[in-house]
Amino acid sequence: MAVIEQVSKKKRIEPKVLIEAIEQAILTAAKRQFGAEKELEASFNEETGAVDLQLYMTVVDEVDDEDTEISIEDARRHGLDDPDSPLTSGDELGFQIFYLADHVEQARKQDREFGTLLGLEQARAGFGRIAAQTAKQVIIQRVRDAERERVFNEFTDRQGEIVSGIVRRFERGSNIIVGLERERQMGDADAQEVEAILPSREQTPRESYRPGDRIVAVLKKIDREARGPQLVLSRTDVGLLVKLFEMEVPEIYEGIVRIVAAAREPGARSKIAVSSRDSDVDPVGACVGMKGSRVQAVVQELRGEKIDIVPFSRDPARFVCDAISPAEPARVVIDEANKTMELVVADQKLSLAIGRRGQNVRLASQLTTWKLDIVSESRFEQMEEDAMSALARVGDVELARNLYRMGFRTLDEVADAPTEELTTVEGLEEAMVEGIRAKAKVGMEELRKEWVTHAASLPHLPSEHDRLLLVSGVNERVAGLLEKGGYGTLNSIISEEDIDRLAIKSGLGAQRATALQDAVHSFLNNDWAGIEAGVAVAKEKADAEAEIAREAAEAEAAREAAELAATEAAAAAAEPAAEPAAADAPAESRPEGGA
Repeated sequence: MAVIEQVSKKKRIEPKVLIEAIEQAILTAAKRQFGAEKELEASFNEETGAVDLQLYMTVVDEVDDEDTEISIEDARRHGLDDPDSPLTSGDELGFQIFYLADHVEQARKQDREFGTLLGLEQARAGFGRIAAQTAKQVIIQRVRDAERERVFNEFTDRQGEIVSGIVRRFERGSNIIVGLERERQMGDADAQEVEAILPSREQTPRESYRPGDRIVAVLKKIDREARGPQLVLSRTDVGLLVKLFEMEVPEIYEGIVRIVAAAREPGARSKIAVSSRDSDVDPVGACVGMKGSRVQAVVQELRGEKIDIVPFSRDPARFVCDAISPAEPARVVIDEANKTMELVVADQKLSLAIGRRGQNVRLASQLTTWKLDIVSESRFEQMEEDAMSALARVGDVELARNLYRMGFRTLDEVADAPTEELTTVEGLEEAMVEGIRAKAKVGMEELRKEWVTHAASLPHLPSEHDRLLLVSGVNERVAGLLEKGGYGTLNSIISEEDIDRLAIKSGLGAQRATALQDAVHSFLNNDWAGIEAGVAVAKEKADAEAEIAREAAEAEAAREAAELAATEAAAAAAEPAAEPAAADAPAESRPEGGA
Protein backbone atom coordinates (compact mmCIF):
# COMPACT_ATOMS: atom_id res chain seq x y z
CA MET A 1 0.00 0.00 0.00
CA ALA A 2 2.90 2.32 0.71
CA VAL A 3 4.19 1.75 -2.81
CA ILE A 4 0.79 2.64 -4.26
CA GLU A 5 0.68 5.86 -2.25
CA GLN A 6 4.19 6.76 -3.35
CA VAL A 7 3.40 6.18 -7.02
CA SER A 8 0.11 8.02 -6.62
CA LYS A 9 1.88 11.08 -5.23
CA LYS A 10 4.61 11.02 -7.84
CA LYS A 11 2.28 10.52 -10.81
CA ARG A 12 -0.50 12.64 -9.28
CA ILE A 13 -2.97 9.79 -9.82
CA GLU A 14 -5.66 8.76 -7.36
CA PRO A 15 -4.77 5.55 -5.43
CA LYS A 16 -8.13 4.16 -6.48
CA VAL A 17 -7.06 4.34 -10.13
CA LEU A 18 -3.82 2.49 -9.39
CA ILE A 19 -5.65 -0.20 -7.42
CA GLU A 20 -8.10 -0.70 -10.27
CA ALA A 21 -5.17 -0.97 -12.69
CA ILE A 22 -3.51 -3.66 -10.55
CA GLU A 23 -6.78 -5.58 -10.20
CA GLN A 24 -7.33 -5.45 -13.94
CA ALA A 25 -3.76 -6.59 -14.58
CA ILE A 26 -4.07 -9.60 -12.27
CA LEU A 27 -7.45 -10.48 -13.77
CA THR A 28 -6.07 -10.29 -17.31
CA ALA A 29 -3.10 -12.48 -16.41
CA ALA A 30 -5.35 -14.99 -14.63
CA LYS A 31 -7.69 -15.31 -17.60
CA ARG A 32 -4.71 -15.81 -19.85
CA GLN A 33 -3.38 -18.55 -17.54
CA PHE A 34 -6.58 -20.31 -16.43
CA GLY A 35 -8.85 -19.63 -19.39
CA ALA A 36 -10.82 -16.63 -20.62
CA GLU A 37 -14.12 -18.50 -20.21
CA LYS A 38 -13.87 -18.82 -16.43
CA GLU A 39 -15.70 -16.41 -14.15
CA LEU A 40 -12.82 -14.73 -12.33
CA GLU A 41 -12.80 -11.66 -10.10
CA ALA A 42 -9.84 -9.76 -8.65
CA SER A 43 -10.04 -7.53 -5.58
CA PHE A 44 -7.32 -5.64 -3.75
CA ASN A 45 -6.79 -6.61 -0.11
CA GLU A 46 -5.67 -3.54 1.81
CA GLU A 47 -4.60 -5.59 4.83
CA THR A 48 -2.17 -7.83 2.93
CA GLY A 49 -1.40 -5.48 0.08
CA ALA A 50 -2.07 -8.27 -2.42
CA VAL A 51 -4.82 -8.94 -4.93
CA ASP A 52 -7.21 -11.76 -4.02
CA LEU A 53 -8.35 -13.82 -6.99
CA GLN A 54 -11.74 -15.54 -6.85
CA LEU A 55 -13.28 -18.15 -9.16
CA TYR A 56 -17.08 -18.32 -9.26
CA MET A 57 -19.15 -21.24 -10.52
CA THR A 58 -22.92 -21.54 -10.82
CA VAL A 59 -24.76 -24.51 -9.33
CA VAL A 60 -27.04 -26.23 -11.88
CA ASP A 61 -28.92 -29.49 -12.23
CA GLU A 62 -27.21 -30.43 -15.49
CA VAL A 63 -23.85 -29.00 -16.52
CA ASP A 64 -23.66 -27.41 -19.98
CA ASP A 65 -20.45 -25.39 -19.48
CA GLU A 66 -17.80 -27.05 -17.32
CA ASP A 67 -15.83 -23.78 -17.01
CA THR A 68 -18.61 -21.87 -15.28
CA GLU A 69 -21.09 -24.46 -13.97
CA ILE A 70 -21.07 -27.23 -11.33
CA SER A 71 -23.74 -29.85 -10.67
CA ILE A 72 -25.49 -30.17 -7.32
CA GLU A 73 -24.28 -33.77 -7.02
CA ASP A 74 -20.62 -32.80 -7.50
CA ALA A 75 -20.96 -29.97 -5.00
CA ARG A 76 -22.45 -32.27 -2.40
CA ARG A 77 -19.84 -34.95 -3.09
CA HIS A 78 -17.07 -32.44 -2.36
CA GLY A 79 -18.74 -31.31 0.87
CA LEU A 80 -19.86 -27.93 -0.44
CA ASP A 81 -23.48 -28.32 0.65
CA ASP A 82 -24.65 -26.87 3.96
CA PRO A 83 -27.44 -28.82 5.66
CA ASP A 84 -28.81 -25.64 7.19
CA SER A 85 -28.86 -23.95 3.79
CA PRO A 86 -29.09 -26.60 1.05
CA LEU A 87 -27.79 -25.72 -2.41
CA THR A 88 -30.29 -24.97 -5.13
CA SER A 89 -29.95 -24.44 -8.84
CA GLY A 90 -28.70 -20.92 -9.55
CA ASP A 91 -26.55 -20.53 -6.46
CA GLU A 92 -22.95 -19.36 -6.92
CA LEU A 93 -19.92 -20.90 -5.26
CA GLY A 94 -16.70 -18.93 -4.85
CA PHE A 95 -13.21 -20.41 -4.63
CA GLN A 96 -10.07 -18.44 -3.86
CA ILE A 97 -7.26 -18.96 -6.38
CA PHE A 98 -3.81 -19.15 -4.80
CA TYR A 99 -1.39 -17.89 -7.46
CA LEU A 100 1.40 -16.31 -5.40
CA ALA A 101 4.65 -18.13 -4.56
CA ASP A 102 3.93 -17.69 -0.83
CA HIS A 103 0.66 -19.62 -1.19
CA VAL A 104 1.99 -22.85 -2.66
CA GLU A 105 0.80 -25.01 0.25
CA GLN A 106 -2.71 -23.55 0.12
CA ALA A 107 -2.74 -24.12 -3.62
CA ARG A 108 -1.73 -27.79 -3.26
CA LYS A 109 -4.33 -28.37 -0.58
CA GLN A 110 -7.03 -26.87 -2.78
CA ASP A 111 -5.87 -28.99 -5.72
CA ARG A 112 -6.26 -32.10 -3.64
CA GLU A 113 -9.73 -31.11 -2.53
CA PHE A 114 -11.21 -29.38 -5.57
CA GLY A 115 -8.66 -29.77 -8.36
CA THR A 116 -10.78 -32.14 -10.43
CA LEU A 117 -13.89 -30.11 -9.78
CA LEU A 118 -12.32 -26.76 -10.80
CA GLY A 119 -10.05 -28.10 -13.55
CA LEU A 120 -7.05 -26.13 -12.31
CA GLU A 121 -4.70 -28.88 -11.15
CA GLN A 122 -2.19 -28.44 -13.91
CA ALA A 123 -2.32 -24.63 -13.93
CA ARG A 124 -1.49 -23.88 -10.29
CA ALA A 125 2.19 -23.06 -10.93
CA GLY A 126 1.95 -19.29 -10.98
CA PHE A 127 1.19 -17.11 -13.96
CA GLY A 128 4.37 -17.74 -15.92
CA ARG A 129 6.47 -15.29 -17.88
CA ILE A 130 3.95 -14.46 -20.60
CA ALA A 131 1.07 -13.87 -18.20
CA ALA A 132 3.28 -11.77 -15.93
CA GLN A 133 4.38 -9.69 -18.91
CA THR A 134 0.76 -9.23 -19.87
CA ALA A 135 -0.05 -8.00 -16.37
CA LYS A 136 2.84 -5.57 -16.52
CA GLN A 137 1.66 -4.15 -19.85
CA VAL A 138 -1.86 -3.76 -18.49
CA ILE A 139 -0.63 -1.80 -15.48
CA ILE A 140 1.60 0.43 -17.62
CA GLN A 141 -1.23 1.13 -20.05
CA ARG A 142 -3.76 1.88 -17.33
CA VAL A 143 -1.35 4.23 -15.56
CA ARG A 144 -0.57 5.95 -18.85
CA ASP A 145 -4.28 6.34 -19.61
CA ALA A 146 -4.83 7.78 -16.14
CA GLU A 147 -2.02 10.27 -16.64
CA ARG A 148 -3.42 11.32 -20.01
CA GLU A 149 -6.89 11.73 -18.51
CA ARG A 150 -5.44 13.86 -15.73
CA VAL A 151 -3.57 16.05 -18.20
CA PHE A 152 -6.74 16.46 -20.25
CA ASN A 153 -8.78 17.47 -17.21
CA GLU A 154 -6.11 19.95 -16.08
CA PHE A 155 -5.65 21.67 -19.43
CA THR A 156 -9.04 21.34 -21.10
CA ASP A 157 -10.10 24.77 -19.81
CA ARG A 158 -6.81 26.38 -20.87
CA GLN A 159 -7.11 25.99 -24.62
CA GLY A 160 -6.29 29.27 -26.31
CA GLU A 161 -4.15 30.49 -23.39
CA ILE A 162 -0.43 31.17 -23.37
CA VAL A 163 1.86 28.55 -21.82
CA SER A 164 5.61 28.54 -21.40
CA GLY A 165 8.09 25.73 -21.15
CA ILE A 166 11.55 24.44 -21.99
CA VAL A 167 12.58 22.78 -25.26
CA ARG A 168 13.49 19.19 -24.37
CA ARG A 169 14.13 17.36 -27.63
CA PHE A 170 13.19 17.00 -31.30
CA GLU A 171 11.09 14.17 -32.70
CA ARG A 172 10.22 13.03 -36.22
CA GLY A 173 12.25 15.70 -37.93
CA SER A 174 11.49 19.17 -36.65
CA ASN A 175 8.66 18.53 -34.17
CA ILE A 176 9.65 20.08 -30.83
CA ILE A 177 8.83 18.41 -27.52
CA VAL A 178 8.32 21.08 -24.85
CA GLY A 179 8.26 20.52 -21.10
CA LEU A 180 5.55 22.75 -19.65
CA GLU A 181 6.21 24.17 -16.21
CA ARG A 182 3.35 22.58 -14.32
CA GLU A 183 4.75 23.53 -10.89
CA ARG A 184 4.42 27.17 -11.77
CA GLN A 185 1.17 26.81 -13.64
CA MET A 186 -0.69 24.36 -11.42
CA GLY A 187 0.66 25.49 -8.04
CA ASP A 188 1.86 22.04 -7.03
CA ALA A 189 5.41 22.02 -5.68
CA ASP A 190 5.73 18.25 -6.15
CA ALA A 191 4.33 18.18 -9.67
CA GLN A 192 6.52 17.24 -12.57
CA GLU A 193 6.41 18.96 -15.92
CA VAL A 194 4.10 17.67 -18.62
CA GLU A 195 5.18 17.23 -22.22
CA ALA A 196 3.60 19.10 -25.11
CA ILE A 197 4.40 19.08 -28.82
CA LEU A 198 5.05 22.02 -31.12
CA PRO A 199 4.56 20.56 -34.63
CA SER A 200 6.61 21.89 -37.49
CA ARG A 201 3.49 23.32 -39.14
CA GLU A 202 2.84 25.41 -36.01
CA GLN A 203 6.36 26.87 -35.89
CA THR A 204 7.10 30.35 -37.18
CA PRO A 205 9.31 30.36 -40.28
CA ARG A 206 12.96 31.21 -39.71
CA GLU A 207 12.74 30.53 -35.95
CA SER A 208 15.16 27.98 -34.55
CA TYR A 209 15.46 26.44 -31.10
CA ARG A 210 17.90 24.31 -29.16
CA PRO A 211 17.31 22.01 -26.19
CA GLY A 212 17.10 24.12 -23.04
CA ASP A 213 15.66 27.22 -24.76
CA ARG A 214 12.59 28.80 -23.20
CA ILE A 215 9.58 28.93 -25.48
CA VAL A 216 6.23 30.75 -25.24
CA ALA A 217 3.30 29.44 -27.27
CA VAL A 218 -0.46 29.19 -27.22
CA LEU A 219 -2.19 25.93 -26.30
CA LYS A 220 -4.03 25.32 -29.56
CA LYS A 221 -5.78 22.03 -28.84
CA ILE A 222 -5.74 18.81 -26.84
CA ASP A 223 -5.59 15.70 -29.00
CA ARG A 224 -6.84 12.83 -26.84
CA GLU A 225 -6.20 10.29 -29.62
CA ALA A 226 -2.54 11.23 -30.12
CA ARG A 227 -0.04 8.48 -29.41
CA GLY A 228 2.55 10.96 -28.13
CA PRO A 229 2.01 14.22 -26.22
CA GLN A 230 -1.62 15.27 -26.44
CA LEU A 231 -1.05 18.98 -25.78
CA VAL A 232 -0.53 20.72 -29.13
CA LEU A 233 1.15 24.14 -29.05
CA SER A 234 1.32 26.81 -31.73
CA ARG A 235 3.56 29.77 -32.46
CA THR A 236 1.70 30.66 -35.66
CA ASP A 237 -1.85 30.94 -34.35
CA VAL A 238 -3.29 34.45 -34.34
CA GLY A 239 -4.42 33.79 -30.78
CA LEU A 240 -0.80 34.06 -29.64
CA LEU A 241 -0.69 37.65 -30.90
CA VAL A 242 -3.93 38.52 -29.10
CA LYS A 243 -2.87 36.91 -25.81
CA LEU A 244 0.53 38.62 -25.86
CA PHE A 245 -1.18 42.00 -26.15
CA GLU A 246 -3.49 41.04 -23.27
CA MET A 247 -0.40 40.36 -21.16
CA GLU A 248 1.36 43.59 -22.11
CA VAL A 249 -1.58 46.02 -22.19
CA PRO A 250 -3.48 46.36 -18.88
CA GLU A 251 -6.33 48.18 -20.61
CA ILE A 252 -7.02 45.10 -22.74
CA TYR A 253 -6.91 42.78 -19.73
CA GLU A 254 -9.32 45.07 -17.85
CA GLY A 255 -11.69 45.26 -20.83
CA ILE A 256 -11.31 48.98 -21.50
CA VAL A 257 -9.58 48.36 -24.83
CA ARG A 258 -10.76 45.50 -27.01
CA ILE A 259 -9.04 43.72 -29.90
CA VAL A 260 -11.87 43.52 -32.41
CA ALA A 261 -10.01 41.67 -35.17
CA ALA A 262 -6.55 40.34 -35.88
CA ALA A 263 -4.76 39.00 -38.94
CA ARG A 264 -1.34 37.48 -39.09
CA GLU A 265 1.28 36.06 -41.41
CA PRO A 266 3.62 34.40 -38.90
CA GLY A 267 7.16 35.68 -38.87
CA ALA A 268 6.46 38.51 -41.29
CA ARG A 269 3.64 40.91 -40.45
CA SER A 270 0.47 41.24 -38.38
CA LYS A 271 -2.42 43.67 -38.11
CA ILE A 272 -4.81 44.20 -35.21
CA ALA A 273 -7.87 46.43 -34.99
CA VAL A 274 -8.64 47.88 -31.56
CA SER A 275 -11.47 49.88 -30.03
CA SER A 276 -12.02 51.57 -26.68
CA ARG A 277 -15.02 51.62 -24.38
CA ASP A 278 -13.72 54.79 -22.72
CA SER A 279 -13.64 57.88 -24.92
CA ASP A 280 -10.70 59.20 -22.88
CA VAL A 281 -8.53 56.19 -23.70
CA ASP A 282 -6.83 56.05 -27.08
CA PRO A 283 -6.87 52.34 -28.05
CA VAL A 284 -3.94 52.60 -30.45
CA GLY A 285 -1.83 54.60 -28.00
CA ALA A 286 -2.61 52.16 -25.19
CA CYS A 287 -1.35 49.25 -27.30
CA VAL A 288 1.74 51.11 -28.48
CA GLY A 289 2.76 52.26 -24.99
CA MET A 290 5.25 54.87 -23.89
CA LYS A 291 7.85 55.18 -26.65
CA GLY A 292 6.51 51.96 -28.14
CA SER A 293 7.45 49.87 -25.09
CA ARG A 294 4.35 47.65 -25.10
CA VAL A 295 4.25 46.82 -28.78
CA GLN A 296 8.00 46.31 -28.82
CA ALA A 297 7.68 43.69 -26.09
CA VAL A 298 5.25 41.77 -28.30
CA VAL A 299 7.49 42.23 -31.35
CA GLN A 300 10.45 40.90 -29.39
CA GLU A 301 8.53 37.81 -28.29
CA LEU A 302 7.48 37.19 -31.91
CA ARG A 303 11.12 37.47 -33.02
CA GLY A 304 10.85 40.74 -34.94
CA GLU A 305 7.44 40.29 -36.55
CA LYS A 306 6.12 43.68 -37.70
CA ILE A 307 2.79 44.73 -36.17
CA ASP A 308 0.32 47.34 -37.47
CA ILE A 309 -2.22 48.65 -34.95
CA VAL A 310 -5.25 50.37 -36.48
CA PRO A 311 -8.41 51.81 -34.90
CA PHE A 312 -11.61 49.89 -35.50
CA SER A 313 -14.50 51.71 -37.14
CA ARG A 314 -18.06 50.63 -37.81
CA ASP A 315 -17.84 52.46 -41.12
CA PRO A 316 -16.46 49.77 -43.48
CA ALA A 317 -14.80 52.31 -45.81
CA ARG A 318 -12.96 54.07 -42.98
CA PHE A 319 -11.99 50.74 -41.41
CA VAL A 320 -10.55 49.48 -44.70
CA CYS A 321 -8.67 52.72 -45.33
CA ASP A 322 -7.05 52.44 -41.90
CA ALA A 323 -6.32 48.74 -42.39
CA ILE A 324 -4.53 49.29 -45.70
CA SER A 325 -2.08 51.76 -44.11
CA PRO A 326 0.58 52.96 -44.67
CA ALA A 327 -1.04 53.51 -48.07
CA GLU A 328 -3.76 56.16 -48.33
CA PRO A 329 -6.57 55.43 -50.83
CA ALA A 330 -7.73 58.39 -52.85
CA ARG A 331 -11.10 56.80 -53.65
CA VAL A 332 -13.14 53.83 -52.41
CA VAL A 333 -15.79 52.04 -54.48
CA ILE A 334 -18.01 49.77 -52.35
CA ASP A 335 -19.99 46.77 -53.58
CA GLU A 336 -22.01 45.77 -50.53
CA ALA A 337 -23.83 42.94 -52.33
CA ASN A 338 -20.59 41.04 -52.93
CA LYS A 339 -18.79 42.61 -49.93
CA THR A 340 -15.95 43.89 -52.09
CA MET A 341 -14.15 47.22 -52.18
CA GLU A 342 -12.12 48.80 -54.91
CA LEU A 343 -9.39 51.06 -53.53
CA VAL A 344 -7.87 53.62 -55.83
CA VAL A 345 -4.37 54.77 -54.86
CA ALA A 346 -1.78 57.01 -56.47
CA ASP A 347 0.40 55.28 -59.06
CA GLN A 348 3.55 55.80 -56.97
CA LYS A 349 1.78 54.31 -53.91
CA LEU A 350 0.48 51.18 -55.63
CA SER A 351 3.31 48.89 -54.56
CA LEU A 352 3.09 50.24 -51.00
CA ALA A 353 -0.63 49.48 -50.83
CA ILE A 354 -0.24 45.96 -52.20
CA GLY A 355 2.81 45.18 -50.10
CA ARG A 356 5.51 42.62 -50.66
CA ARG A 357 3.96 39.71 -52.53
CA GLY A 358 0.50 41.12 -51.77
CA GLN A 359 1.05 40.89 -48.03
CA ASN A 360 -0.42 44.24 -47.01
CA VAL A 361 -3.67 43.94 -48.95
CA ARG A 362 -4.02 40.27 -47.96
CA LEU A 363 -3.76 41.08 -44.25
CA ALA A 364 -6.11 44.04 -44.62
CA SER A 365 -8.65 41.78 -46.32
CA GLN A 366 -8.42 39.21 -43.52
CA LEU A 367 -8.69 41.92 -40.88
CA THR A 368 -11.77 43.59 -42.36
CA THR A 369 -13.36 40.44 -43.93
CA TRP A 370 -13.87 42.46 -47.13
CA LYS A 371 -12.51 41.41 -50.50
CA LEU A 372 -10.19 44.22 -51.60
CA ASP A 373 -9.02 45.18 -55.05
CA ILE A 374 -6.21 47.73 -55.32
CA VAL A 375 -5.93 49.74 -58.54
CA SER A 376 -3.80 52.70 -59.50
CA GLU A 377 -5.33 56.04 -60.45
CA SER A 378 -4.22 55.70 -64.07
CA ARG A 379 -5.66 52.18 -64.28
CA PHE A 380 -8.89 53.34 -62.63
CA GLU A 381 -9.21 56.19 -65.13
CA GLN A 382 -8.75 53.70 -67.95
CA MET A 383 -11.36 51.38 -66.42
CA GLU A 384 -13.71 54.32 -65.98
CA GLU A 385 -13.21 55.35 -69.59
CA ASP A 386 -13.85 51.79 -70.82
CA ALA A 387 -16.97 51.50 -68.66
CA MET A 388 -18.32 54.83 -69.92
CA SER A 389 -17.61 53.81 -73.49
CA ALA A 390 -19.54 50.57 -73.04
CA LEU A 391 -22.46 52.19 -71.18
CA ALA A 392 -22.75 54.87 -73.87
CA ARG A 393 -24.08 52.16 -76.22
CA VAL A 394 -27.45 52.22 -74.39
CA GLY A 395 -27.97 55.95 -74.72
CA ASP A 396 -26.28 59.32 -74.63
CA VAL A 397 -23.25 60.29 -72.56
CA GLU A 398 -25.41 61.81 -69.80
CA LEU A 399 -27.32 58.55 -69.30
CA ALA A 400 -24.04 56.59 -69.31
CA ARG A 401 -22.67 58.92 -66.63
CA ASN A 402 -25.80 58.48 -64.51
CA LEU A 403 -25.58 54.68 -64.84
CA TYR A 404 -21.93 54.76 -63.84
CA ARG A 405 -22.72 56.97 -60.87
CA MET A 406 -25.28 54.41 -59.65
CA GLY A 407 -22.69 51.62 -59.73
CA PHE A 408 -23.20 50.08 -63.18
CA ARG A 409 -19.90 49.17 -64.84
CA THR A 410 -20.79 46.75 -67.63
CA LEU A 411 -23.61 46.23 -70.10
CA ASP A 412 -24.50 42.83 -68.67
CA GLU A 413 -25.16 44.49 -65.30
CA VAL A 414 -27.64 46.78 -67.05
CA ALA A 415 -29.24 43.89 -68.94
CA ASP A 416 -29.69 41.78 -65.78
CA ALA A 417 -30.72 44.59 -63.41
CA PRO A 418 -34.32 44.55 -62.10
CA THR A 419 -36.68 47.32 -63.10
CA GLU A 420 -36.77 48.77 -59.57
CA GLU A 421 -33.01 49.27 -59.65
CA LEU A 422 -32.87 50.80 -63.12
CA THR A 423 -35.61 53.31 -62.34
CA THR A 424 -33.44 54.77 -59.59
CA VAL A 425 -31.07 56.06 -62.28
CA GLU A 426 -31.60 59.74 -63.01
CA GLY A 427 -33.28 60.32 -66.37
CA LEU A 428 -34.45 56.69 -66.72
CA GLU A 429 -38.19 56.12 -66.50
CA GLU A 430 -39.98 52.78 -66.21
CA ALA A 431 -41.23 52.96 -69.79
CA MET A 432 -37.62 53.19 -71.02
CA VAL A 433 -36.36 50.13 -69.11
CA GLU A 434 -37.11 47.45 -71.72
CA GLY A 435 -35.57 49.54 -74.47
CA ILE A 436 -32.46 50.12 -72.37
CA ARG A 437 -32.17 46.38 -71.70
CA ALA A 438 -32.49 45.60 -75.41
CA LYS A 439 -29.80 48.15 -76.28
CA ALA A 440 -27.56 46.67 -73.58
CA LYS A 441 -27.91 43.18 -75.07
CA VAL A 442 -27.14 44.51 -78.55
CA GLY A 443 -24.13 46.36 -77.19
CA MET A 444 -22.94 43.21 -75.41
CA GLU A 445 -23.01 41.28 -78.67
CA GLU A 446 -21.16 44.09 -80.46
CA LEU A 447 -18.46 44.12 -77.79
CA ARG A 448 -18.20 40.32 -77.94
CA LYS A 449 -17.62 40.44 -81.69
CA GLU A 450 -14.95 43.09 -81.21
CA TRP A 451 -13.24 40.82 -78.65
CA VAL A 452 -13.46 37.89 -81.08
CA THR A 453 -11.85 40.02 -83.78
CA HIS A 454 -9.12 41.08 -81.38
CA ALA A 455 -8.50 37.47 -80.30
CA ALA A 456 -8.08 36.50 -83.97
CA SER A 457 -5.36 39.12 -84.39
CA LEU A 458 -3.14 37.74 -81.62
CA PRO A 459 -0.26 35.34 -82.33
CA HIS A 460 -1.49 32.87 -79.72
CA LEU A 461 -4.77 31.17 -78.85
CA PRO A 462 -6.74 32.58 -75.91
CA SER A 463 -6.63 30.78 -72.56
CA GLU A 464 -9.54 28.67 -71.35
CA HIS A 465 -10.71 31.54 -69.15
CA ASP A 466 -10.58 34.00 -72.05
CA ARG A 467 -12.46 31.53 -74.27
CA LEU A 468 -15.30 31.50 -71.74
CA LEU A 469 -15.47 35.30 -71.87
CA LEU A 470 -15.83 35.18 -75.66
CA VAL A 471 -19.10 33.23 -75.34
CA SER A 472 -22.28 35.25 -75.52
CA GLY A 473 -23.75 35.93 -72.07
CA VAL A 474 -20.58 35.05 -70.12
CA ASN A 475 -18.91 37.72 -68.03
CA GLU A 476 -16.31 37.53 -65.26
CA ARG A 477 -18.90 36.62 -62.65
CA VAL A 478 -20.44 33.82 -64.72
CA ALA A 479 -16.99 32.55 -65.70
CA GLY A 480 -16.04 32.43 -62.01
CA LEU A 481 -19.19 30.44 -61.17
CA LEU A 482 -18.51 27.98 -63.98
CA GLU A 483 -14.90 27.47 -62.93
CA LYS A 484 -15.91 27.00 -59.31
CA GLY A 485 -18.49 24.41 -60.36
CA GLY A 486 -15.97 22.44 -62.40
CA TYR A 487 -16.89 23.80 -65.84
CA GLY A 488 -13.79 25.82 -66.63
CA THR A 489 -13.54 24.73 -70.27
CA LEU A 490 -15.91 24.91 -73.24
CA ASN A 491 -15.70 21.16 -73.77
CA SER A 492 -16.77 20.47 -70.17
CA ILE A 493 -19.87 22.62 -70.72
CA ILE A 494 -21.03 21.09 -73.98
CA SER A 495 -20.21 17.55 -72.85
CA GLU A 496 -22.50 17.86 -69.80
CA GLU A 497 -25.63 15.89 -70.69
CA ASP A 498 -27.51 16.68 -67.47
CA ILE A 499 -28.67 20.30 -67.66
CA ASP A 500 -29.92 20.19 -64.08
CA ARG A 501 -26.46 19.19 -62.85
CA LEU A 502 -24.90 22.07 -64.81
CA ALA A 503 -27.50 24.47 -63.43
CA ILE A 504 -27.01 23.35 -59.82
CA LYS A 505 -23.21 23.14 -59.78
CA SER A 506 -22.79 26.50 -61.54
CA GLY A 507 -25.65 28.22 -59.75
CA LEU A 508 -26.98 29.70 -63.00
CA GLY A 509 -30.39 28.05 -63.06
CA ALA A 510 -31.86 25.69 -65.67
CA GLN A 511 -32.87 28.41 -68.15
CA ARG A 512 -29.48 30.14 -68.22
CA ALA A 513 -27.66 26.79 -68.27
CA THR A 514 -29.56 25.76 -71.40
CA ALA A 515 -28.88 29.15 -73.02
CA LEU A 516 -25.22 28.81 -72.07
CA GLN A 517 -24.83 25.45 -73.82
CA ASP A 518 -26.50 26.89 -76.94
CA ALA A 519 -24.16 29.91 -76.81
CA VAL A 520 -21.09 27.68 -76.50
CA HIS A 521 -22.19 25.57 -79.49
CA SER A 522 -22.79 28.76 -81.48
CA PHE A 523 -19.36 30.12 -80.58
CA LEU A 524 -17.56 26.91 -81.53
CA ASN A 525 -19.47 26.61 -84.82
CA ASN A 526 -19.35 30.25 -85.93
CA ASP A 527 -16.39 32.00 -84.27
CA TRP A 528 -13.74 29.54 -83.15
CA ALA A 529 -12.57 28.49 -86.61
CA GLY A 530 -12.04 32.15 -87.56
CA ILE A 531 -10.04 32.73 -84.36
CA GLU A 532 -7.81 29.72 -85.06
CA ALA A 533 -7.23 30.85 -88.65
CA GLY A 534 -6.48 34.41 -87.59
CA VAL A 535 -4.10 33.25 -84.86
CA ALA A 536 -2.27 31.04 -87.36
CA VAL A 537 -1.80 34.00 -89.73
CA ALA A 538 -0.75 36.31 -86.89
CA LYS A 539 1.67 33.69 -85.57
CA GLU A 540 3.18 33.17 -89.00
CA LYS A 541 3.59 36.92 -89.38
CA ALA A 542 5.10 37.23 -85.91
CA ASP A 543 7.49 34.36 -86.64
CA ALA A 544 8.52 36.00 -89.90
CA GLU A 545 9.13 39.30 -88.18
CA ALA A 546 11.10 37.53 -85.48
CA GLU A 547 13.21 35.78 -88.15
CA ILE A 548 13.88 39.09 -89.90
CA ALA A 549 14.84 40.66 -86.58
CA ARG A 550 17.12 37.69 -85.84
CA GLU A 551 18.85 37.93 -89.22
CA ALA A 552 19.26 41.67 -88.81
CA ALA A 553 20.76 41.14 -85.36
CA GLU A 554 23.17 38.51 -86.73
CA ALA A 555 24.16 40.83 -89.59
CA GLU A 556 24.76 43.67 -87.15
CA ALA A 557 26.83 41.39 -84.94
CA ALA A 558 28.88 40.24 -87.95
CA ARG A 559 29.47 43.84 -89.02
CA GLU A 560 30.62 44.82 -85.53
CA ALA A 561 32.90 41.78 -85.41
CA ALA A 562 34.43 42.72 -88.78
CA GLU A 563 35.02 46.29 -87.66
CA LEU A 564 36.66 45.06 -84.45
CA ALA A 565 38.91 42.67 -86.40
CA ALA A 566 39.95 45.47 -88.80
CA THR A 567 40.76 47.76 -85.87
CA GLU A 568 42.87 45.08 -84.19
CA ALA A 569 44.72 44.33 -87.47
CA ALA A 570 45.54 48.01 -87.99
CA ALA A 571 46.86 48.25 -84.44
CA ALA A 572 49.03 45.16 -84.93
CA ALA A 573 50.49 46.53 -88.19
CA ALA A 574 51.42 49.83 -86.50
CA GLU A 575 53.48 48.20 -83.70
CA PRO A 576 56.57 46.96 -85.86
CA ALA A 577 56.94 50.41 -87.41
CA ALA A 578 57.23 52.00 -83.98
CA GLU A 579 60.07 49.70 -82.80
CA PRO A 580 62.81 50.78 -85.45
CA ALA A 581 62.01 54.38 -84.74
CA ALA A 582 62.87 53.77 -81.12
CA ALA A 583 66.19 52.08 -82.10
CA ASP A 584 67.32 55.13 -84.20
CA ALA A 585 66.87 57.54 -81.34
CA PRO A 586 69.97 59.81 -80.36
CA ALA A 587 72.45 58.27 -77.92
CA GLU A 588 72.06 61.07 -75.42
CA SER A 589 68.42 60.25 -75.13
CA ARG A 590 69.15 56.69 -74.02
CA PRO A 591 69.29 56.05 -70.30
CA GLU A 592 72.70 56.00 -68.62
CA GLY A 593 74.29 52.89 -67.17
CA GLY A 594 74.12 49.37 -68.55
CA ALA A 595 76.91 46.92 -69.25
